[in-house]
Amino acid sequence: MELKRKNRVNAEFSMASMTDIIFLLLIFFMITSSAISQSAIDVKLPKATANNPSVQDPSVVTIKEDGRYFVNDKEIPKEQLEEYLVNTLKDVEKPSFTIRADENTKHKDVVFVMGIAESHQYNLAIATTQEN
Repeated sequence: MELKRKNRVNAEFSMASMTDIIFLLLIFFMITSSAISQSAIDVKLPKATANNPSVQDPSVVTIKEDGRYFVNDKEIPKEQLEEYLVNTLKDVEKPSFTIRADENTKHKDVVFVMGIAESHQYNLAIATTQEN
């Protein structure tokens, strides 16, 4: 005697919910990764206490301890720095940049870049790390 079940179990698996989760994770990681902008130039930033860190400028001037200058991770000779910054920021509505100077950088190198910002009336920010 052969017994047959009235309700058969369906062995198929729906991937719709799994793809929804994958797409949500993908969107989350895309948004969070674009908010973080790390430079490839390794410098030790000075420490400061700040309750409200400001928004990072799109252009960054990095000054290494040995006095080398980098604009957005591209090394620029000191003699060409001002011209390069002017060309980089000429189409920006409110031109500004951030100085990332090593904590052991000579004061004159930082003042040189600050002088460029002053002479062209650029807004300026100086990057630091938070004190613990």
